[in-house]
Amino acid sequence: MGLLSNRIGKDKLKPGDHIYSWRTAYVYAHHGIYMGDNKVIHFTRGHGQEVGTGTALDLILVSSGPSSSSRPPCPNNCSIQLKYTHGVVKSCLDCFLSGGVLYRFEYGVNPALFLAKARGGTCTLAPCDPDDTVTHRAIRMLNTGFRCYNIFKTNCEDFAIYCKTGLIVVENGVVGQSGQALSIIGGPMAAAFSTPIRLLTTNIYGMAVTTVGVYCASRYFADIGNRKDVVKVDVEDLSSTLTTGRVRLAQV
Repeated sequence: MGLLSNRIGKDKLKPGDHIYSWRTAYVYAHHGIYMGDNKVIHFTRGHGQEVGTGTALDLILVSSGPSSSSRPPCPNNCSIQLKYTHGVVKSCLDCFLSGGVLYRFEYGVNPALFLAKARGGTCTLAPCDPDDTVTHRAIRMLNTGFRCYNIFKTNCEDFAIYCKTGLIVVENGVVGQSGQALSIIGGPMAAAFSTPIRLLTTNIYGMAVTTVGVYCASRYFADIGNRKDVVKVDVEDLSSTLTTGRVRLAQV
């Protein structure tokens, strides 16, 4: 753990940890909640489809990801379950990692550390709840689900952050957005917003600083620990309204 990396050894894990593993040459990461006893609860469309938008981006990322045939069969047979199921699932840690490296998501970081980690999906300004509360939410979602998977609105990181904090972004009943989703769209958005300023200077370094500054600011103010459209929702209230397609707000 540190400024440059959140990498952690398996022996350091404890139930309630929000963990993740990078996929496809660090293009995106898959997130979940460690439950102890080598088990992880996570949110996915299915094995090898963790991105989950159904867009051309999916086809590129999934097709270039590691092949499951290159890994030995899971002794717990959970790899077979993951292949044919979707939504909130429980698997062994090795199947969750899918050959990747283990990292732990950080909570309650200070603004300087948050901005120093320029890549989204690794930390948040928001504090987390006690570990037993986290695992309770994860188990509840395992039984009831966590809406339809979408990388930009309801993805695996959104699920893990909800389990850790009870916080969701609610705008007209829509849940989202995660740090890694903001990173994917943040670059083009920063370039677009900074274009008028860049037109005023011919200095290439000034243009670069402007774009990076806009990107960092967008990440900072969009973080779930900073957003104004965030509410804390009890897991029982959230799960009881999943079939309606909208979130019933309930402060806890």
